[in-house]
Amino acid sequence: MSVEEKHNAARKRIVEAARSIVGERGFSAVGISQILEVASIPKGSFYHYFDSKEAFGEELLRIYMADYLQKMDALFSPDAGNAADQLFAYFRFWQETHVDGKTGDKCLIVKLAAEVSDLSERMRRILDSGTAQAIDRIASTIAKGQQEGSVRRGLEPQVLAGALYQLWLGATLMVKITHRSQPFEKTLRASEQLLLP
Repeated sequence: MSVEEKHNAARKRIVEAARSIVGERGFSAVGISQILEVASIPKGSFYHYFDSKEAFGEELLRIYMADYLQKMDALFSPDAGNAADQLFAYFRFWQETHVDGKTGDKCLIVKLAAEVSDLSERMRRILDSGTAQAIDRIASTIAKGQQEGSVRRGLEPQVLAGALYQLWLGATLMVKITHRSQPFEKTLRASEQLLLP
């Protein structure tokens, strides 16, 4: 393994170790010393791997979005049933990552979007690109479902995908506010009405 590969592997280990604490507390509330502690690296090493906390945040979001899109690809794979089955598997995955006891595993898009979009233009762009790619995957699956008949026809796939993604984002915020799962239940019913023939 080259020096650069070792450096990149160490960066990724730091990010992955710190991901749950950032997911639980938010980006601004977690200090560099906490990142070092949870990643078990010596004090003073942070700036060997990252130019700034913002650079760490960018890497955190890049890795998170790559992992998230890879999970979507697995859920939307041809062997995962028809397109409607794939879409509802994705919605179940969304729900399951936001139930009680999964604090550190929760979606960083939901947790950090408002916070970092105001703090860092570069971090905002990573989120913007990642969510656009997620919506594109949903739209492709909707289009496939419309062709095969498992998804209702008549609505533009890209528009419907964007609306569904925003609906689930909003439901997630309401779950955080109410501490109840009812917003997800309503959003799932609305998704069924929008998608199923």
